[in-house]
Amino acid sequence: MEYIVEPAKQIKVCADVDVCVIGGSCTGVFAAIRAARLGAKVAIVEKQNCFGGVATNGLVNIWHSLYDIGNKNQIIAGLTEEMIERLKTVDGVYVDLKSPTHAYYLNTEELKIELDNVIKENRIIPFLHTFYSFVITDDKKITSVLIENKDGRSAIRAKFFIDATGDGDVARDLHINSYQHDQVQPPSACFYLQGKIKNSDLADMILHHGSEVGLDDDWGWSGPLVNSELTLRVDNHVFNVLCNNAMDLTLSEMEGRRQMRALVTLLKKYGYPSEKYNLISSCSHIGIRETIHYETNFKANEMDLLCGTKYEDAVLNGTYRVDIHHGDQNGITFKDLTGKMVTYYGKRNKKIVGNWREDLSLTGDYATYYQLPFANIVGKEYENFIAVGRMIHADASSFGALRVMVNLNQLGEAAGVAAYLAIDGDVALQKLQGKHVRNMLRKGGSAL
Repeated sequence: MEYIVEPAKQIKVCADVDVCVIGGSCTGVFAAIRAARLGAKVAIVEKQNCFGGVATNGLVNIWHSLYDIGNKNQIIAGLTEEMIERLKTVDGVYVDLKSPTHAYYLNTEELKIELDNVIKENRIIPFLHTFYSFVITDDKKITSVLIENKDGRSAIRAKFFIDATGDGDVARDLHINSYQHDQVQPPSACFYLQGKIKNSDLADMILHHGSEVGLDDDWGWSGPLVNSELTLRVDNHVFNVLCNNAMDLTLSEMEGRRQMRALVTLLKKYGYPSEKYNLISSCSHIGIRETIHYETNFKANEMDLLCGTKYEDAVLNGTYRVDIHHGDQNGITFKDLTGKMVTYYGKRNKKIVGNWREDLSLTGDYATYYQLPFANIVGKEYENFIAVGRMIHADASSFGALRVMVNLNQLGEAAGVAAYLAIDGDVALQKLQGKHVRNMLRKGGSAL
């Protein structure tokens, strides 16, 4: 490999703050809000033109239930619930509390605006169209990050840093220990479709004619859009890519768009004659489920999660089932807390049903929700740094449940509280008491 030498130069400091959040997903925004509401001066950096991450740029419009699996007790609140309530005021959310999974359908265009509003209300310094470039350290503390935008290269200096990039871009540059699962859950590209089709009819269409347009019989899903005749389509995966790799990410975006057109082409030829099918809007960023994971003081594991192990320093409550998109087959496996287990192959043309509790000879009541302790977001090395998001330290099965937005939103909130407490007490992250973080989250409206 050939190299060039970049000339040394002085870098201007564009912001000097208490907390710098890199990555403007809801996870990152909620971290910023929590820290700001406690009194911290906060800056947030986002590479796209809006905040919200997968929910907005990825078009994924579903937030899962805030209740236990019996739908009796609310176990998630905080900023996730607050954002839902804000969207209700602009008719920007459809609520289906009967569904244990798809409970809230969001108008993600309205979500963009509400995230802008809450950033401004809390006097957070926003940087959109801004790329994280590198991190500067002094022993085991980070002193600043370098960013790139229309003003060129500059630096943000802070007392605490939160990596909410999803892929752990800052953690990568800090050389924190990382790993990949044997099978990485593949990404999907979402789009809005004009024209109706029953999923059962689409399954038959794909099975008999998909090869004509280069589409496999792949598992996928779809859903309604709030106050719209359009539907959200997520019908295919892009396989054999790792989207924290620049070329794989590029090829994934291109293949995702090819798949969108292919599906619409198929519908125009074999769909309902009375329907006018069109691709209306495509995601501005492919929906990445998984890339790389970074080690922390606690690794989430399948049995603790499925059996509902509780923690006195819990910073996350959840019920979303284990949901593993196969990396090497066109299928998906679900595991519920109740014991139900099912694997679908293709567009539900084949399924295998089982019960993991019976397989393990477990008796008694099943867990109605699970938790994750504060130690899961506490790293082993840098004392003023948290990486939070889909880079979570977890085995493959527990990751399948924890990776969804209502769960990662909570970890973002916990990261923001921890950042403030570390600064306020002038202590390293590793010295914080998880119970103290949990209590502060409760005071801020969480349901822990």
